[in-house]
Amino acid sequence: MNRDVDPAVLAELWAVICERADNPQESSYTSRLLSDPKGIDKVLEKVGEEATEFILAVKNGKNDRTVEETADLLYHLLVALRAANLDLADVMQELGKRRK
Repeated sequence: MNRDVDPAVLAELWAVICERADNPQESSYTSRLLSDPKGIDKVLEKVGEEATEFILAVKNGKNDRTVEETADLLYHLLVALRAANLDLADVMQELGKRRK
């Protein structure tokens, strides 16, 4: 199992999500999610959808699909954090506190 992880990828993704929230672009999926008339409910629906797809991929032993659905779920979780006016730094700090 490859244990090399580049945390910059998560930071870059967070920066793009914040940029799209602050400077919406009609062509951006992230901007459209964050400005949907349903508000945060739209983003939370996507989190639920992606969580279900992740669970099914794991349950069915589909490793490639599991990786793809994990990426989708992480992305939508980050968009939901931004929609809730929370900061990824707070989550990272909490994870750091839990590390033993």
